[in-house]
Amino acid sequence: MTFPVVGMVGGGQLARMTHEAGIPLGIRFKLLSDTPQDSAAQVVNDVVIGDYRDLDTLREFARGCDVITFDHEHVPTEHLRALEADGIPVRPGPDALVHAQDKGVMRARLDAIGVPCPRHRIVSDPQDVAAFADEGDGFPVVLKTVRGGYDGKGVWVVDSVEEAAEPFRAGVPVLAEEKVDFVRELAANVVRSPHGQAVAYPVVESRQVNGVCDTVIAPAPDLDESLSLQASQMALSIAKELGVVGHLAVELFQTRDGRILVNELAMRPHNSGHWTMDGAVTSQFANHLRAVLDLPLGDPRPRAAWTVMVNVLGGDFPDMYSAYLHCMARDPQLKIHMYGKDVKPGRKVGHVNTYGDDLDDVLERARHAAGYLRGTITE
Repeated sequence: MTFPVVGMVGGGQLARMTHEAGIPLGIRFKLLSDTPQDSAAQVVNDVVIGDYRDLDTLREFARGCDVITFDHEHVPTEHLRALEADGIPVRPGPDALVHAQDKGVMRARLDAIGVPCPRHRIVSDPQDVAAFADEGDGFPVVLKTVRGGYDGKGVWVVDSVEEAAEPFRAGVPVLAEEKVDFVRELAANVVRSPHGQAVAYPVVESRQVNGVCDTVIAPAPDLDESLSLQASQMALSIAKELGVVGHLAVELFQTRDGRILVNELAMRPHNSGHWTMDGAVTSQFANHLRAVLDLPLGDPRPRAAWTVMVNVLGGDFPDMYSAYLHCMARDPQLKIHMYGKDVKPGRKVGHVNTYGDDLDDVLERARHAAGYLRGTITE
């Protein structure tokens, strides 16, 4: 009996952690990575170094793979269609993935299926941005390039027509959105298999710093049960309507007037689901693998009352390993996950997970560990 080969396009930390989840299952991995130094390329045995934007490279990489999946959304849609035409299973497929690749396409489709979103439209120039602002409550307005943005990149909050010029210099369409008056950001993570089985993880609170996810709390504290159910059902409905196979993260705004609005979609394991590695019966990475291989999905329920994930960002203290002694001695339950990346200021180089029955204690332990690893806390 031959175990399947999963071809993962992209060599970042998501690929690294998905590979880790496949090891106990005997799943074989093949990786298309930009460089041998990429996070996943350091730990996967079968690595192809090449450009995911080149169709011939993708076709050669796909030979011998039973399914192709991704740790980012940037592979050209037409290349994915060509792989499907070659008979290669691509999961999620291009018809689904385009909604995570192109924010304009995403907004149009979510409107069509009745999913609540911020007010929005594609704008043509700074004057059109001003007109969009006048159609609502005025400036500020959020501008996004429709393709290529992540972790706050490709997103601008502008207060005037003069400030609106910068996004158009990229030469790609620009989406304007109202600046939502929100209480907090939430995320609903679901996984769906080819034959339609789906599971939903608890809705989490996601806290951002400078446009980058900093802390995730599972489940979201003090979230009304009806809103939690609405968010989960919305994410499951989006996964079904778009034909998603694999993990789907639906990033949400909880507004001050009691609504939830969809902010972004990601069709891959997601930062808001990293807590599941230690806090859920089945992690997002294991369930993503199960889904793309059309295996029965695992239990998404939490193992503890509270789980907190805090990202470890690079700072001015590159020798993080020397901090392990303190962190592990202080908190024997702490789970540290490092990505094998060079430490650079502001770069995601790892995350920590803590769990327990007291949320304040769990939050403090996670923040202390992440801060000590980064060097911003020294005692």
